Amino acid sequence: MTGDFQPKSDFLRVLIERGFIHQCSDFAGVDEKALAGGLTAYIGFDCTATSLHVGSMLPIMMLRWLQKTGGKPIALMGGGTTRVGDPSGKDEARKLLSVEQIEANKDGIRQVFDKFLTFGDGPSDAIMIDNADWLTKLNYIDFLRDVGRHFSVNRMMSMDSVKMRLERDQELSFIEFNYMCLQAYDFVEINRRYGCTLQMGGSDQWGNIVTGIDLGRRMGAPQLYALTAPLLTTSSGAKMGKTASGAVWLNADMLSPYGYWQFWRNCEDGDVGRFLKLFTELPLDEVNRLGGLDGAELNEAKKILANEATALLHGRAAAESAAETARKTFEEGVLADDLPSVALPASEAIGMGVLSAFVRAGLVASTGEARRQIKGGGLRLNDAPVTDEKAALTAADFKDGVAKLSLGKKKHVLLRIE
Repeated sequence: MTGDFQPKSDFLRVLIERGFIHQCSDFAGVDEKALAGGLTAYIGFDCTATSLHVGSMLPIMMLRWLQKTGGKPIALMGGGTTRVGDPSGKDEARKLLSVEQIEANKDGIRQVFDKFLTFGDGPSDAIMIDNADWLTKLNYIDFLRDVGRHFSVNRMMSMDSVKMRLERDQELSFIEFNYMCLQAYDFVEINRRYGCTLQMGGSDQWGNIVTGIDLGRRMGAPQLYALTAPLLTTSSGAKMGKTASGAVWLNADMLSPYGYWQFWRNCEDGDVGRFLKLFTELPLDEVNRLGGLDGAELNEAKKILANEATALLHGRAAAESAAETARKTFEEGVLADDLPSVALPASEAIGMGVLSAFVRAGLVASTGEARRQIKGGGLRLNDAPVTDEKAALTAADFKDGVAKLSLGKKKHVLLRIE
């Protein structure tokens, strides 16, 4: 936490005021670097899926604010470390991906960063790098002699990511145990190649980052720094970005702009002010005003949050279109054409069980969940409550080839016959 520290640099001032900081290894040192200009910082993103999800928006916004305040952001793709798997916060080993899968995932992830950062060759232009460029070229014996000798197994055993697995009698493979060595080496290598002195990440990465600082000191690097953001949960304690139907993806081909807009619009009342600070660039006086509203006015603040967050990722036009779709759907009861839709051949759609239809639409994760929603009156077909879990879709349900499936009052998907 920041304590009584008063930053002089715009970079730390913005991050402190907007709630981005959980821990920092040396506030004064980072502040001095940022104030002098040319602060270079990186955040690593492992390539475990074809898209990042909304939980990655916090570090992405940190890189964006770094650039907006004159620093140089580095987005590190973990093409190398993804082959090992980060054990931090995990009860079991990640599934090992093939090199081809990792490369495909990396291509999908890259799409997001162009929306938030300006890339180029200038002093504050962002760069994207891949740790496979150096990790895959390491000679194991040389790495053990030159780098491995600086690591204390005693200290590694005390790391939360290791202790958690051992205390729960969950196997921790040797390949995972090496992850913190590779991440620490990344920091030293990125400093050597790009003059980067700050690594940022989520609070679960603190141990890995400070291990990199210690390795840098032992290997003769300049002073390195760590800065972590809080791991976000909603005001009710749920993990940020997880919904009943799965992760909230950032790529439009995995979640439509409307679906993304709806995620923010449906946030809990107690999260509005905090999310406006973190996930929009609205001035803080406006954020504080909006966060202090209640009742119907708070719903308008949620729409502003949804508009601004969606505009940053998908563009202003997509955000306005999503807002208009929501207005037509909820205020006018119109079947808006740009609601999320799923297309199925007639032979598959007609006769499909209603439970399966809601799963295919992505509104529920399983038929079991669909049954629970029916008992609570949560599922609707063409705005009529679904009461029979054994019912099947008929041709009459598709008006002009479209059936509207709804979960509660706010989530709708169109099932289209192709």
